[in-house]
Amino acid sequence: MRVAGFGFRRDVTVASLREALIAAGGAEGVAAIATVSDKAKDDALALLARELGLPIRAVPAERLTDIATPTQSERINETFGTGSVAEAVALAAAGRSARLVATRVVSRDRTATAAIAEGDGE
Repeated sequence: MRVAGFGFRRDVTVASLREALIAAGGAEGVAAIATVSDKAKDDALALLARELGLPIRAVPAERLTDIATPTQSERINETFGTGSVAEAVALAAAGRSARLVATRVVSRDRTATAAIAEGDGE
């Protein structure tokens, strides 16, 4: 199963989320989108999910701790215990044996990040 993971700021727009997803490789073949639980009901993310016809997978922040990601942000590591929210939620939501097929990319306005992972879905 292929999952697009997102990290984003509170003022993100659906256009910024869409831009990040396209830069990561687009929605083709993606079965779900994922983000950290406390942002899963964000309006812009909900709009993108409806636009794409995809479910949102909410990943509890504590599941992100110690997920190894190629991208390393000191601020994100201090907050979540991983280097990239987008990469970590994509890996967590894609299931066992997940691997990144697209590392984190950032929207031009720097409010959204996206990464894509593929796994067994369990």
